[in-house]
Amino acid sequence: MKKFIIASLTFVPYVASAVVLSDSINTVNTLIASLIPLLITLATVVFLWGIVRYVTAGGDEEKLKEGRNLMIFGIIALAVMISVWGIAKLLAGTFGVNGVGVPNNIGTL
Repeated sequence: MKKFIIASLTFVPYVASAVVLSDSINTVNTLIASLIPLLITLATVVFLWGIVRYVTAGGDEEKLKEGRNLMIFGIIALAVMISVWGIAKLLAGTFGVNGVGVPNNIGTL
């Protein structure tokens, strides 16, 4: 019995580190989940700022080009982020892990 207790106690640090690792993963997951809407908002603001720059260029070719580039970068950023979000949702549904770290409100965009 004494050997069993000693053998069991050797695994306690591994169990404790697994709990810490799990907490760390959950913290990173929460941080990333809260950053996604912020990044989508930022990409939308960049796109809208590009529209403002384009409309207020007044015929200046350099300002027109800058506004056009901002609009293109904003659209590309939005497309990439929403596509990755949708692919993650699709994969989660395919492999049966719905709701585990994947935003559930993708259909409301």
